[in-house]
Amino acid sequence: MSSAGMTALPGDPPGGRRAVRMWSIGVAVYFVAVIFRTSLGVAGLDAVDRFHINASALSTFSILQLLVYAGMQIPVGLMVDRLGPKRVLTIGVVLFTLGQLGFAFSPSYGTALLSRALLGCGDAMTFISVLRLGSRWFPARRGPLVGQLAGLVGMAGNLVSTLVIARLLHGVGWEAAFAGSAIAGVVVLVVMVLFLKDHPEGFAPEPVHHTGGAFVRRQIQTAWREPGTRLGLWVHFTTQFPAMVFLLLWGLPFLVEAQGLSRGTAGELLTLVVVSNMMIGLVYGQIVARHHAARLPLALGTIGATAVMWAATIAYPGDHAPMWLLIVLCTVLGACGPASMIGFDFARPANPPERQGTASGIVNMGGFVASMTTLFAIGVLLDATGDNYRVAFSAVFVLEALGMSQILRLRGRAVRRERERLVASRVETVHVPV
Repeated sequence: MSSAGMTALPGDPPGGRRAVRMWSIGVAVYFVAVIFRTSLGVAGLDAVDRFHINASALSTFSILQLLVYAGMQIPVGLMVDRLGPKRVLTIGVVLFTLGQLGFAFSPSYGTALLSRALLGCGDAMTFISVLRLGSRWFPARRGPLVGQLAGLVGMAGNLVSTLVIARLLHGVGWEAAFAGSAIAGVVVLVVMVLFLKDHPEGFAPEPVHHTGGAFVRRQIQTAWREPGTRLGLWVHFTTQFPAMVFLLLWGLPFLVEAQGLSRGTAGELLTLVVVSNMMIGLVYGQIVARHHAARLPLALGTIGATAVMWAATIAYPGDHAPMWLLIVLCTVLGACGPASMIGFDFARPANPPERQGTASGIVNMGGFVASMTTLFAIGVLLDATGDNYRVAFSAVFVLEALGMSQILRLRGRAVRRERERLVASRVETVHVPV
């Protein structure tokens, strides 16, 4: 499908400057959520010393956070369909701010785990709400670019963690760094409550009336039956987790302990992943917005490039990989986030507006389930092998192979179904009375 097929649809919101302002408020909330989510990635070694834990226990922080996040995706999708993005975002901000504040002052490993779980719960409510906000304020043809831009802003939040939180941590200490960052949550909460609107005037969505468990089951089952939803989930599953695992927890220890780099140099390489993500996100968004047929080649190409660079790095002869190879690895990992956003571009045209939140929740589970599984596997393998990163990081290939097999299995059905929907919508548009 080329850009020729992406004409305006009847009832499309107009977009414009006000749409940009409203969407920007929602994206600001997601930006802060990502800062809080990824702040542990630069504090992993400090957390080991603070709570006196091993690699498996350290990975449990991120695993629990992602477990809560993934488990909340379908409930959050249903909430967004029912309550609207503003209410869900408000609940999310309150929860993830309390979680970040609690993590700052946690006196023990157990209370710190509870704080990260609370943070994960609030974080889970942000991205789907932002996607829904974008679909309510912008025309459908802008969907791929708006989604990629949201992901780009999220990676900017990761950049803040890498550059700012890391410096605060070693400048003012654990409690001041995490508690100080929590102020950002209060700021975006106030701005959102005062100024955010769910939709433009005259474009209120059809109300979604929940009728108990039967409605919820039907909503989930109907979204899941769409091949585009399932394909979107597996694209998200396979593309997102290598960079997520690297940035969220294991990248810094790998670069410092296995590759012998200083913390400063390792931080610069993590920053490279984020910068690469932001640049590639702009490119992917423009390509997909103009040429929908490019979605699968971009996703598959990213998976292949990631697997090749990951293998080359951990299998490199000698104790340490050369710097040029680490730079290429981090640059390629930057494509994982933009490629994962393509998953939503398969689910979006496969589902009507009243089911968009639910379908997005299903897709968003994919990458976080994969990340959670890989985080756990790496932690266990590191403890079992005496910190052998080559063996531990090989877990990545198992999940990539699983995801790739599902993508190849579903791609034909999803593309055919989407083409049928496009033809039907064109016929309906032609015959709609003026």
